[in-house]
Amino acid sequence: MTRPRDHGGALDAAVARFGGVRGDWLDLSTGINPVCYPVPAIDPPAWTDLPDRHAQQDLVSAARSFWGVPDALDILAAPGASCLIAALPRCLPGDTVQIRHDTYNEHAAAFRASGWTVTENAAPVQVIVHPNNPTGDFASGPFAPLSVIDESFCDTHPIASFLAASSNDNGTPVHRTRRRIVLKSFGKFWGLAGLRLGFAIGDPELIDALRHQIGPWPVSGPALAI
Repeated sequence: MTRPRDHGGALDAAVARFGGVRGDWLDLSTGINPVCYPVPAIDPPAWTDLPDRHAQQDLVSAARSFWGVPDALDILAAPGASCLIAALPRCLPGDTVQIRHDTYNEHAAAFRASGWTVTENAAPVQVIVHPNNPTGDFASGPFAPLSVIDESFCDTHPIASFLAASSNDNGTPVHRTRRRIVLKSFGKFWGLAGLRLGFAIGDPELIDALRHQIGPWPVSGPALAI
């Protein structure tokens, strides 16, 4: 039996082991904003109906506007960045990935689970957490020909985002020999980790492959409404 990975959360287990109540704890794994985005009243159809295409398109449009995503890059919304991290190794080409050891452990675990070799040496595929979790340092290139850049914590310093560098000056995607997927998390900056919402942004061909891995209706009606 595989032992569950420790990737944060589980505040109930911490309370049971060390005492106190949830209100006594500051859970740094949940998010960087202790004051969550105000949740509006949610119309009943968001709970009772399958999400329609228009609602999903509205969400993608909002994401494109907020992060200033060039039109040439595709956006996929999913039930949390963790879902995207788990799916990526199954739709990226290759079998060896470069990931530093002192970073968020779900990336290496996902690639190993899909049969990839994980190394700290140069490889055709690279995962960068930017800024790094938990050290907080920002990454700088050059990166591998195909790179996954996890910007789950980058919204406090948006000028450092690599989204603009994922397209050329004329808005077209970077050359096919230098492809990127940028991951964004809704939980950290907005303080809504329980909503389970994340985004993959980048090369349309790669995002389309990821879309087929995630499947239809990836985001719940209430999450779309919020």
